Amino acid sequence: MTQHVIVTGGAGYIGSHACKALRAAGFIPVTVDNLSTGWEDAVKFGPFERCDLLDRDNLDAVFSKYSPVAVMHFAAFSQVGESMHDPAKYWRNNVIGSLTLVEAAVAANCLNFVFSSTCATYGDQDNVVLDENSVQLPINSYGASKKAVEDILGNFQQAFGLDHVIFRYFNVAGGDPDGEVGEFHQPETHLIPLMLDAISGKRDALTIFGTDYETPDGTCVRDYVHVCDLVDAHVLGLKWLLEGKGSRVFNLGTGDGFSVREVIDHSRAVTNKEVPYVEGARRAGDCTKLVSGSERAVTELGWAPMRSNLGEMIADAWRWHQTGHYEK
Repeated sequence: MTQHVIVTGGAGYIGSHACKALRAAGFIPVTVDNLSTGWEDAVKFGPFERCDLLDRDNLDAVFSKYSPVAVMHFAAFSQVGESMHDPAKYWRNNVIGSLTLVEAAVAANCLNFVFSSTCATYGDQDNVVLDENSVQLPINSYGASKKAVEDILGNFQQAFGLDHVIFRYFNVAGGDPDGEVGEFHQPETHLIPLMLDAISGKRDALTIFGTDYETPDGTCVRDYVHVCDLVDAHVLGLKWLLEGKGSRVFNLGTGDGFSVREVIDHSRAVTNKEVPYVEGARRAGDCTKLVSGSERAVTELGWAPMRSNLGEMIADAWRWHQTGHYEK
């Protein structure tokens, strides 16, 4: 029996990797993307429907066409700095767009929903390993918009039986080992691809945003998880829902934090190249340290991250970086 899964943002970095993982697991991913930040060349594993999440009529038509068993929702704006000075963009797209999608799913009786949330919902909580019970105190519009969607899902479960799995994850890195899809944003804001751009001469230097954090080397600390491990968890979350296990929240990370300077050191070891960098001021909305506890995902989902060591993540990203990118 053919089982379609709607994947919003399936033309983006994480979404395209999720589509590949879904196809390998026997599902047919249907990419729903408006290509505002995604790439049509990344849609390789199932049908493509160009659609904005604010377009309810178009969404209804997609649900009617494919009768999906679930939604996997990645589509969102995700730049923390931008969210600080343009909150309306984030509330309109991330929250109203998600609400429209949820309403369309319920109307189509598609009551399994996997949501890509973020550790940014926890805010700035230093010297703790965050777990699913940690208090959510977002300090930027991006994190606040994601928390709002989590609340929407809870309300729609109570009202309509919309079962959902929420993944709050940390910094995603790496790329498909086969090189079919990878990370490419315009503009680029993620540390590892920015660093690789600087190494390869595509930009003059990497900027380290903030060197006065209360960390051992003064730069902020993040928990990195390989994109392939991440999407494997999403497939497990989908199966969890299809087996009728109900709604659940899972953190995804490694429990290990690396500072910006440590990432630079690892990249030097992987690429055998120096990283040109300059030191700049902190960005508004950035937290000092975000590190995840993922015990629940391991024990309940059976998640077993295989590639989430920093050296391997940088090596996979470097391989993709050298082989080519999508073009608008």
